Amino acid sequence: MAKEIDDIIDGLKNATIENTESTLSLLNKVTTSEPNSFDNYNLTEPLLRIITSSNVEVCKEAAKCIAEVTKTEAQRKKFTQKEIIEALINCLRRNSNENFDMDLTIQICRALGNICYMNDDARNMILNIEGDADLMRLLDIEAGCDSSKDLQFIKVRGGFISNYLLGGEILAKRAMELKIMDKIQAIIDKCMTNVEQNEDLLLNILPPLSILTENVSDLNFEPKLNKQLAQILAGSTNPDLAELCLELLHYQAENDDVKLLLAKEGLCETIYKLLEKYKTLASTSEARALMKLACDLIVLILTGDESMHYLYSTPLLKNMEDWLDSYDIDLLTTGVLALGNFARTDSHCIDMVENKIMNKLLAILSKNNGVDDDMRLQHALLSTLRNLVIPKPNKGAVIEAGLVQTILPMLEIHQPPVVFKLLGTLRMTVDGQESLALELLQNKKLIEQLVHWSKSSDYAGVTGESLRLMAWLIKHAYHTRSSVPSTSAVYIKPDEKGCSLVNPAEPVTATAGIGEASSSTGESCSDITSLRAFIHTEGTVDSMINMLTSQHLVMQNEALIALSILSTMFLCESNEDSSMSSVPSSSKSTALVHLDDLFIQSELGKKLSEFIGRSSDTMTKEIVENLKIFTSLLRNSEKLIKHLEQYNIDELLKSIPILTEYCTL
Repeated sequence: MAKEIDDIIDGLKNATIENTESTLSLLNKVTTSEPNSFDNYNLTEPLLRIITSSNVEVCKEAAKCIAEVTKTEAQRKKFTQKEIIEALINCLRRNSNENFDMDLTIQICRALGNICYMNDDARNMILNIEGDADLMRLLDIEAGCDSSKDLQFIKVRGGFISNYLLGGEILAKRAMELKIMDKIQAIIDKCMTNVEQNEDLLLNILPPLSILTENVSDLNFEPKLNKQLAQILAGSTNPDLAELCLELLHYQAENDDVKLLLAKEGLCETIYKLLEKYKTLASTSEARALMKLACDLIVLILTGDESMHYLYSTPLLKNMEDWLDSYDIDLLTTGVLALGNFARTDSHCIDMVENKIMNKLLAILSKNNGVDDDMRLQHALLSTLRNLVIPKPNKGAVIEAGLVQTILPMLEIHQPPVVFKLLGTLRMTVDGQESLALELLQNKKLIEQLVHWSKSSDYAGVTGESLRLMAWLIKHAYHTRSSVPSTSAVYIKPDEKGCSLVNPAEPVTATAGIGEASSSTGESCSDITSLRAFIHTEGTVDSMINMLTSQHLVMQNEALIALSILSTMFLCESNEDSSMSSVPSSSKSTALVHLDDLFIQSELGKKLSEFIGRSSDTMTKEIVENLKIFTSLLRNSEKLIKHLEQYNIDELLKSIPILTEYCTL
């Protein structure tokens, strides 16, 4: 075999253009051999000489020979020479004149396409000699899908352009300057006359479009093209073509205007019908991946505000509700996520609760709230229920339907995304729900888990939500109770949908002062039973104090509110026994809360010092007011007065810029 290859190489070196038959025979022997047979030989010199031949047949066979041998990485490196690439480009230019030969163009595309495969050096050589202009002109060549030759040209042209454009942003932007988008648009326009008949042309022209999307930032298609992609998806039964269209539409649908355009084009309903038609065929991993891609596009379109509002009045809402009864996990999850996106306005949420969609969601969650159940479905359900429970008119109905009882077993789950949504859902549920907040404060398992997550989670969202839920339980259980003694107002804002904002100055002031007995001592003692249970759970006070040093203003403020309520309720307890008059003496030792000692053990002074030192420049008026209230309450304890003095808290308070501004007005 080696001798035979040596003879071929020698023959090519000595080949003359005049002896066409012998030259073609030698080239054919190379072409029909295994590509790696020549990896140890250098064919560049003889083939460079032959490719410059004016004889079209010889040139064609030489290009074919280069195409075959450059299927291997070893030969691609050898043929990455400016002279070789320039010769192939020149050959392509000459062939674009009157005596056009399709076969020659096919072989040159194959040769250059193979050389460019994962080869930035070759791509840059084409760019430097402005061969990309010749490459773009290939898109002007009309070719249908009728003949095998046209079909081969369509495939090798698409492959060559794709391999070249994969070189990155510079090449892609240069292609844009050469009007590649206009040329691709013209081809797609032609294909729209009969999508099924032109599937092969579309399959080979859309990949370059996808590569451009990846390499050119903020590449927005014309509305016409986006509509055409939606129409191709609706009209084709080819899964490969469907995948290309879905991927392109995913890129484009990141833009809210495109979301609305696709919503009005009926794309979501089209996808729904296609999935209903083919869902039983999604038995392979490839088919399942395509199904998920289609489902994800529905959800993505619904993330736009205008597109969501538009689709709420279409049959898609009922379609997504129908998927709640699906046994297919992907369709079920998509239905839940879609409804969650619809539930982004109070009116939609109220409608969905009144129409019992919420009950369906809870029924699904009750069957999927275990450690081994599908995490993506759990995440979707909790996200949707969180949105539904935000409007105040919905809270009572959702709680009565069993939301809390359904999600509390999920405390056993420790997957951060699910835990994050679980805590957020509970937090939204207790907003303004005094009885529920009181009940959950006494749930030892819940509070212990919150303390654990607040200290040990590697997931910042879980840490933050654990702390916020504890703070909210305190706030919503106690801040509006008339029997809670307080000397001054705590600035609290009703919580808003979907976002966390600093509390504006709207004081809620209780009726009784520090040390004053409420109208019923027994009622007062009952009022603080839940909070007493909370404080007696190890680590709760420490967690609230650590929350002061959060990077987020809203969490700092929530910590101050919670700590102020704790101080209002318990700071006198270690010095006075008046609030315990109805508690049997045998129980007092366990019921008493020595909050000042707990504060000192948790290094409150140190944390306040860190908080003020790090955040003084960014503190809002509300945070400063609540900080003043909290430190004022702390002075009800002699122990805490001395503790604060150790950390120079009074002087630090005076250094807060916003307080200085008040003083100098």
